[in-house]
Amino acid sequence: MKRLVLGILAHVDAGKTTLSEAMLYTCGSIRNLGRVDHKNTSLDNHELERARGITIFSKQAQLRTDKMELCLLDTPGHVDFSAETERTLQVLDYAVLVISGTDGVQAHTETLWRLLKKHGVPTIIFATKMDLTAADKQRVLCDLRGRLSENCVDFSAERSEQWCETAAMCDEETLEEYMQTGSISDESITRLVAERKLFPVLFGSGLKLEGVKELIEFIEAYTVQPQYGDTFGARVFKILRDNKGNRLSCMKITGGSLKNRDEINGEKITGIRIYSGAKYESVDEVTAGSVCAVQGLSDSFPGQGLGFEGQGDEPLLEPVMVYRINLPKGVDARTAMPKLKQLEDEDPMLRIMWNEQLRQIRVQLMGKVQTEVLCALIKERFDMDVTMELGGIMYRETVKAPVLGVGHFEPLRHYAEVHLVLEPMPQGSGVSICSDCPEDMLSREWQQSILGSLASKEHKGVLTGSPITDIRIRLIAGRAHVKHTEGGDFREAACRAVRQGLMKAENVLLEPWYEIKLEVPPEQIGRAISDIRAMSGEFETEGSGVIHGLAPVSELNGYAAELASYTSGKGRLVTSPAGYRPCHNTQTVLEGFDYDPEADLDNTPDSVFCSHGAGMTVKWSEVNEHMHIDTGYGREKAPEPVDRPRNFSLDDKELEAIMEREFGPIRRREYAKPVRIDAQNAVVEPTKREYLIVDGYNLLFAFDELNALAKDDLALARERLIDMLKSYRGFKDCELVLVFDGYKVEGNPGERETEGIHIVYTKENETADMYIEKLANDIGKNYAVRVITNDSLIRLSALRSGVLRMSSGEFINELKFVREQISGYLDGKR
Repeated sequence: MKRLVLGILAHVDAGKTTLSEAMLYTCGSIRNLGRVDHKNTSLDNHELERARGITIFSKQAQLRTDKMELCLLDTPGHVDFSAETERTLQVLDYAVLVISGTDGVQAHTETLWRLLKKHGVPTIIFATKMDLTAADKQRVLCDLRGRLSENCVDFSAERSEQWCETAAMCDEETLEEYMQTGSISDESITRLVAERKLFPVLFGSGLKLEGVKELIEFIEAYTVQPQYGDTFGARVFKILRDNKGNRLSCMKITGGSLKNRDEINGEKITGIRIYSGAKYESVDEVTAGSVCAVQGLSDSFPGQGLGFEGQGDEPLLEPVMVYRINLPKGVDARTAMPKLKQLEDEDPMLRIMWNEQLRQIRVQLMGKVQTEVLCALIKERFDMDVTMELGGIMYRETVKAPVLGVGHFEPLRHYAEVHLVLEPMPQGSGVSICSDCPEDMLSREWQQSILGSLASKEHKGVLTGSPITDIRIRLIAGRAHVKHTEGGDFREAACRAVRQGLMKAENVLLEPWYEIKLEVPPEQIGRAISDIRAMSGEFETEGSGVIHGLAPVSELNGYAAELASYTSGKGRLVTSPAGYRPCHNTQTVLEGFDYDPEADLDNTPDSVFCSHGAGMTVKWSEVNEHMHIDTGYGREKAPEPVDRPRNFSLDDKELEAIMEREFGPIRRREYAKPVRIDAQNAVVEPTKREYLIVDGYNLLFAFDELNALAKDDLALARERLIDMLKSYRGFKDCELVLVFDGYKVEGNPGERETEGIHIVYTKENETADMYIEKLANDIGKNYAVRVITNDSLIRLSALRSGVLRMSSGEFINELKFVREQISGYLDGKR
């Protein structure tokens, strides 16, 4: 009998839990068909889930048909619980992606699609809610093919010639089969589905049980069970606790079998459970392909590989918001932290930590809904009424260039010295640790101790105290004492070396960025582009209404609601993590942090030396002078001697003879006679008048002081810019046109003249880019035109029009120079 693990995924409120309930009911696993609105579904059995009507925790259920055993994993659909969904994907054989027939592909649907692609999970698409009047089969199909994959094939239709052609185009081998036989075999379809080359689409209604039987029959017919070996292997995907507080490790057996009382990593299995909803069955043995909950493992964690399995992939989705947990009166942080750490044990992405400097408990979360659920969960589990406050973005830090860090730990009867090199690595590399230290300098055992100590600690940066990333820590030297060195000594020295290196380095603050896909009506494209520029984002356009780009997470917070407002609900924003990049407003962020790296005693950069029989602390800036090892790192090497050939004396005739012999006769250039110009009768063309066209908001946001002012008062920033350009125009005596996007100005005054500056506020459905491009093209032949902007599209159109281009940064420097000239002139007058 075929055994499969099938995941159910969907955007929130798409009908996923209803479909899961319908599948269980159709297969006879449950007797009564529950409903989400009636709060009686078998899978959403937690009180929080039934109260909110959403899935919060992934659940397991068992289905059986005549041909297969199916382990169904129902996953959360809300974006705030995406990390729970991603952990489940590691153990799936196949997935059913549920699409609402009325809503089509949503923003989070595309995120789930990327996750399924990353983990290589074969996917079947089920469009539910087709019984509603707003559901449109053809619209759903077009949406799927346009947003997810062109290889989405309707399996509810008859297998006509056109249908076969569509399916055959998914693969060359299948196309060849179709050309030869005129049909496609079931084996070929099964292979295409397993290889993610074809994505079957079925239609129905989970609530009305329509199409559910056909979905189950399709899974029976067109899926294949993975091949498993005899060697034991397992993948942990979830940690939970039962009503009695027992710790359970949910895992899929990927090879061999697991028996009760077996040992894993030195720990004995004390119980094996097969869950189906809230109920479970205790068994003595599980074989490959089974999903079970194991009792007895105290150090397991989601993503862990057991047996022959390696460690799982790093999660794509990671919380970037930090919240502060406020404890109720009378509850001490030291008492609360061990309890809260149980929740982190179940969901490692929470990363609950104690900030000693701020005396706060902090937690990383995905959004508002997760904060509310976490508060309710803490109340239910530990009877603590906590509240949460948004603490800001989760930043990271790295170094710009390699730097040497040294640490020495030598109180009385202890000794360790460590030299490390901190090197910047590509984006997304994390922290890697290696050793280039010779074993004749420091034994392998001590080197392993240093590397292990470095790997076990989360190292903080010195700008904001945020974790470091994209750094390689390389051990280059170390020294131990035969008698006095202990294991903990190297841990102290190594951590001090990292910190000392960071204090010396040129540090870079990193912030999380999102890759964005913004869809707006064509008439709103200018507004959307200006918004992305104001966020310090990067973008490129696709067609007349789609923008792809990157933007800081801090600037995108709340933008989805703003987008819906100015597009009347027609706009769509899809975001996905793009990793950590240099912060766009570093100085502003640093001013908001009150972090003193030297006052952080848990991460001190200073070293300890022995002096007169006692330990002596030496400041990090003076440590290098006291070190016992001189690695010579960073000092310039003396130039190596170069063997220079003898100089032979050759006159010009000998040299010319050699050249002719090697390369042939020398051809000397004949110069024409100079042409004399009649200065009296020469015609000199008149100098063209200078004309400046300025992209207003582009220049404004490039000017640091105006950019900062615009965040509080955009109108005032505009007037400041106009005043600067008035002075510039008066000094340079040129024509100046200043162009703004009109939608940002209330009432849109149109065009006006003020002290020689022609100020333009573009009309409705007209962007500043379009106006500048047309104006440059119209006057480019008659004036010496310069276009001031950073916009690559405008600069390209200016190049086509034959006018000069200048970046906003260059023009800002010119403005500052003119300002200095004016100041100098006025000082001279005084």
